[in-house]
Amino acid sequence: MYNQKMWAGRILLKYVSIQLPGIAVLVLLLVIVQEWIEIPAWLTWGLVGLWVAKDVILYPFVWRAYEWGSEKETSPMTGLCGIAQDRLNPLGYVFVRGELWKARVIEGGVIEKGENVLIKERRGLTLLVKIETENRISERS
Repeated sequence: MYNQKMWAGRILLKYVSIQLPGIAVLVLLLVIVQEWIEIPAWLTWGLVGLWVAKDVILYPFVWRAYEWGSEKETSPMTGLCGIAQDRLNPLGYVFVRGELWKARVIEGGVIEKGENVLIKERRGLTLLVKIETENRISERS
């Protein structure tokens, strides 16, 4: 299945620009090695081709890592529920989708251990949360 976003020019450009130095180093090393050992041209270009093929094959698995930096993006964590793992006053930890996250209370003061929280925003690796009042099912897995 091809994802339209995966082939976005901005993401593809980031990936290619990060891969180019590796290809350049490989070509440089092959040129240097050819000074000492006679390597057939087909082997040299074959190695470069395999290196590029490796990058092409890996792209569908790693493209999400190159998606960072968009101001328009919102965190996929926003709107999820979690459970306070300790008292949040205002900082503490919450359990969301099987992971422990640092959290800061933004509304409602203190949240006690075991209470459900609603994630309103993410700043870096800290979730901004408020107490969950709608009794939604928490995201434990």
